[in-house]
Amino acid sequence: MSNGSSLPPHRRLRGTLLVVLAAVLAAGLGGWLIWHSSRGDGGPRAGQPAPSDPAGTATGPGGSPAPGGKGSTGHGARDSLKGKVVVLDPGHNPHNNEHGREIARQVDIGNARKECDTTGTATNDGYAEASFTLDLARRARTLLQKEGAKVVLTQDGDRPYGPCVDERAEIGNKAHADAALSLHADGSGAGNRGFHVILPARVTAGPADTAAIVGPSHQLGERLAGRFRTVTGSAVSNYIGDGTGLDKRSDLGGLNLSTVPKVFIECGNMRDPKDAAQLTDGQWRQKAARGITEGITDFLAH
Repeated sequence: MSNGSSLPPHRRLRGTLLVVLAAVLAAGLGGWLIWHSSRGDGGPRAGQPAPSDPAGTATGPGGSPAPGGKGSTGHGARDSLKGKVVVLDPGHNPHNNEHGREIARQVDIGNARKECDTTGTATNDGYAEASFTLDLARRARTLLQKEGAKVVLTQDGDRPYGPCVDERAEIGNKAHADAALSLHADGSGAGNRGFHVILPARVTAGPADTAAIVGPSHQLGERLAGRFRTVTGSAVSNYIGDGTGLDKRSDLGGLNLSTVPKVFIECGNMRDPKDAAQLTDGQWRQKAARGITEGITDFLAH
């Protein structure tokens, strides 16, 4: 019987190479099998991107949209108010107190005659309602314009006094406003707290006829009160509206003479220290402007 040592040198070399090659292939196959079995199907390997939804939205734990991702949205889309006209009426005027005779002039509000305008109230520290309403109107205008609305202010600190209440209504009428809002703060006694929205009553007298706007104005008021409360965290009035935050009146020229949906908002009581602390705070006023914007948007979207 012969063994490998009796083979020619070239055949012994070829046999050695075949043995080495077989060993390498076996080792490689074994390593691949071990790696594959340990990998399993538990999820993506390190270095692979996280899964996304079909739209490509980055997801967080539980499949929810990741913060700041494509699936994160705010209250409403940009241009949600495109084509809409909103009139903001900052109550009173910082210079009314310099024009007593002019603002005392009587004007026709349909079912009565009342003074052209008043000076408004102020906090115990002297922060004027007129300054508050003008600042709030400017903040709300910016937010509404970002939503695509055309915003008209009845005054922007650009008038010596007023305008009178009848002209305030007329500005909204001529603008064919889809919604109009008069901004105010109350001057009640300490301990009376919270905001309320004033709705137009049915008035048909002289130049006043609110029949067509009572219904839509009520809807505007409800939307406004709801969003204002949610965004600012303020409670509805504890002294007007019987806990509803809504009050109907027939003695306000700005409502009586309006032919477009319109309401007033009394954002708080300037004479109450706790309410005054909010009204004089710029961060709170920004929340109030956002609540107003969301309320108007809700109304115009339905």
